Amino acid sequence: MLEEREAWLGIDLGTQSVRALLVTADGTVLGRGSAPLTGRRDGERHEQDPEDWWAGVCTASRQALRNIRAVRIGGLAVCGTSGTVLLTDPAGHPLTPALMYDDGRASEEGAQARGVGLRVQDTWALPKAMWLLEDHREAPPTPRAHHPHLHLVRPSPFRLAHQPDVIVTHLTGEPPPTDSSHALKTGYDLEHEAWPYPRLAELDLPDGLLPDVVRPGTRLGEVCAQAAEATGIPLATPVIAGMTDGCAAQIASAALRPGSWNSVLGTTLVLKGAATTPVQDPTGVVYNHRAPDGSWLPGGASDVGAGVLTATFPTAAPTVMDRRAASYEPSGAVAYPLTSPGERFPFRAPTATALLLGEPKNDADLWAALLQGVAFTERLCLDYLHHLGAPLHGPLTFTGGAAQSPYWNQLRTDILARPARVPAQTDPALGMAALAAHGTGAGPLTEVAERMVRIHTVLEPHPTRTARFAEPYARLIDELTTRGWLPPPVAAHAHARLTQDTTES
Repeated sequence: MLEEREAWLGIDLGTQSVRALLVTADGTVLGRGSAPLTGRRDGERHEQDPEDWWAGVCTASRQALRNIRAVRIGGLAVCGTSGTVLLTDPAGHPLTPALMYDDGRASEEGAQARGVGLRVQDTWALPKAMWLLEDHREAPPTPRAHHPHLHLVRPSPFRLAHQPDVIVTHLTGEPPPTDSSHALKTGYDLEHEAWPYPRLAELDLPDGLLPDVVRPGTRLGEVCAQAAEATGIPLATPVIAGMTDGCAAQIASAALRPGSWNSVLGTTLVLKGAATTPVQDPTGVVYNHRAPDGSWLPGGASDVGAGVLTATFPTAAPTVMDRRAASYEPSGAVAYPLTSPGERFPFRAPTATALLLGEPKNDADLWAALLQGVAFTERLCLDYLHHLGAPLHGPLTFTGGAAQSPYWNQLRTDILARPARVPAQTDPALGMAALAAHGTGAGPLTEVAERMVRIHTVLEPHPTRTARFAEPYARLIDELTTRGWLPPPVAAHAHARLTQDTTES
C-alpha cells in the first residue's frame, strides 16, 4: 500500500493562460496543467471574459491532478493579475467584462481619486471600478442589505470583484472577502488595514460595493461539491486567500527576507522586494504590498515586457532568435519596448509610447534591441528603487516565463551588473502552493517558501559585457528624460550608478 503524501495546489491566472501546479513541501512537482486565455485589446482597452477564467481553472486543475495517487491535497490558493477588476451581482456572478491590469480607460477617474488624496495610478483597480460604475449607471437596482460600516452614499446593485474572487466564488459556492494584496490597487489602506471610507465617500461610491478584506493566507472556505466535480479538486479542500501574481512570483523565488528582490518577467515586468518598513515614494510609482506576517513587499509594475516579442514576432521560435540576437551586442537600435500605451514604473507617464532609436539591421537585430530594452528598463527600475532608498543588498531572483531563456537571463545579468538566481520552477503557481501550505499550518511563509523553492542556476555578470551596454543604456535614459517621462533627478541618479557597484543598497 502506497504511503499518502501531502501536497498543495497553486493556481495562477495569468494574462495568456491559467496554470496549476501541485507541489509537495520539499518542492517536488507532482502535477501541472494549463489552459490558454484570450483577451480583447483595442488601443487603451484590454478586457477578458471572467467566465473564461473558470473554464481555464477547470481544465488546468484536471490536468494537474490526473494520474495522482496516494496524495492528499492540503489546500489551494489562487493569484491573479494585479489591478484587474470587474463588477458582479451580490451573489458574485460577473455582470461586466474584466478590465485588465493595463486597461487605460480610467484616466479621468484616476485623477478624481488622486484629487481626494488617494495614491492610485490610472490603471489601478479603483479608477477602473469607477469607470465601470459610470458605464453601468443605468443598470436596474438589486436589493442589498445596508453595510453599517461603509458610510458611502447609495445602495449598490453591484459588488466589486478582483480576478481571484471570481474563482473562489466558483470554488466555495459564495463570494469571498478579497485578500489585501489585490485590494491594494482598489485603494485599501494596508498600513491601517482598512478601507479609507471618508475619501472613498467623496468619490460617490455606492454602499455595498466593496468587499470585506482579509490578509493573504486566511482560510476562505472549502471546495464545494459542484466545483469538485468541475475541477477534479477533492471535495472540502481548504481554499486559502491568495495574493497578486507579482507577489506570488516573489514567494516562488523565496525572496522574502529584507533586501531580497524578485524580477518577474512575463508579458510585463514586475519587481518585488522585501523590507521591514514601507518604501516611501511620493509619486506612487512604487507601492507596498504586505506579507501575511505584516512585513512589507515594496515594488512596482512596468508595461515593458516580453509581450512585445509575441506582438512583434508572433511566429518566431524564441530559442532560434536568441541565438541570432547574440551577434548584436549591443543592438544597432535602442528600444523602450512598451506592450501598450502608458508607463507605470520606473516612472509614471500615461502618454508614454514604445520607442525605437536607430534602425535595426534585420529581424535578429530588432529582437536583440527588444531583449536589451527590457533589460535596460529593469536596470532603470532598480536604479529608481535605489534612488528611493529601498534595500537592495539581498539576492536578486529571476522568475516569470522569460526566465526560461538562458540567453536572456545572462544578458539581463550583464546589463544589471549584479548576480542573479533562477529557480527550477519560475511559475507564480508555486508561490500560491507555498501560501496554501502556510495558510493550512505548515509554518511561517518565509520558511515554507525556502523549503519549496529550488535554485537551479546562479548567474554572474561579465564586466566586459556590462561595459558594452553602458552607452546604449545612458542613451535611453537621456531620451526618456528629453521626452519628459523620466524625472531629471532620477536620470542623474541612474547615470551616477553606471560607475558604482549596483549590488550595494
